[in-house]
Amino acid sequence: MKPLNEMKVQFFSRSVNESFARVAVAAFIAQLDPTLDELSDIKTAVSEAVTNSIVHGYKDQIGNIYLTVKIYENGRINIAIRDRGCGIDDVKTAMEPMYTSKPGGERAGLGFTVMQSFMDKLRVRSRSGYGTTVIMEKMLKMRKDAES
Repeated sequence: MKPLNEMKVQFFSRSVNESFARVAVAAFIAQLDPTLDELSDIKTAVSEAVTNSIVHGYKDQIGNIYLTVKIYENGRINIAIRDRGCGIDDVKTAMEPMYTSKPGGERAGLGFTVMQSFMDKLRVRSRSGYGTTVIMEKMLKMRKDAES
């Protein structure tokens, strides 16, 4: 299915850009008139995915993060966040609650769990040494005035 609208942006894996990504997605999907709860859920999930790329994907180096947002009919949105960092050896294990690749730090290991709880679908593709792509999907409740 072809998207009705699409946004692509690329930025450095600097922690200051996490808030930029969150706001950019929120501004783009504002055209669908999401509820405050929907907007908050999406912004939180985007924050978690971008933070994972910054903290775990690129670790102590700066790389590019690629963000794509697509809007489809009936209020379906698709968000992809991709990095070309170190990748994840075992995605299934990494998605378990409380798992973190940086034990002993301030990380709780709940990033993927948060993304799953706030979005309708979550897929993670990764290859060690080649990076990770997080694809999230959410169906917004379309209000009568937003459909026209």
